[in-house]
Amino acid sequence: MDRYLIERAQAGDREAFASVAFSLNPRLYGVAQRILRDAEAAGDAVQEALVRIWRDLPSLREPERIEAWSYRLLVRACHDELRKRRGRPPVLPLLPDDGAVDQSIGSVADRDQLERAFRNLSSEHRAAVVLHYYRDLSLREIADVLGVPIGTVRSRLHYARRSIRAAIEADARAAHSKGSSA
Repeated sequence: MDRYLIERAQAGDREAFASVAFSLNPRLYGVAQRILRDAEAAGDAVQEALVRIWRDLPSLREPERIEAWSYRLLVRACHDELRKRRGRPPVLPLLPDDGAVDQSIGSVADRDQLERAFRNLSSEHRAAVVLHYYRDLSLREIADVLGVPIGTVRSRLHYARRSIRAAIEADARAAHSKGSSA
């Protein structure tokens, strides 16, 4: 991203900030969507993060690090959104009925299984997984974004992988025992 544009936004130039926000928005939304697993909640978290970015932008010392810094603010907004929405049922998006299903039932079931396992992770573990596997950030970058030591990032990724694997294996055992008792 253009350093001069960021510096203008830091100085209060609203048009420059609009350009910065427009550039960041798709990546922020993608990360929020993957952490929160809910389009409405992701949109709310991104909006909150953009407000925080605008408010705190003058304090950003290294304009070239705006993306990592923005992820940090976004992850905090996602945590806040999860706390607000705790106890509410998840919003299930309605998909258009195009008449043709291009995915096998098996792949839908696999994706469903992975989704359930991912939802059981804490928001801290989800954030580490999303930043590592979706945004392809290094462990050091994730540590900077989350404001934790690298060892904590390693631990969160390890725990998340182990938890997802255990949940998928438990689903497979349940399906197997259900199939053999029928």
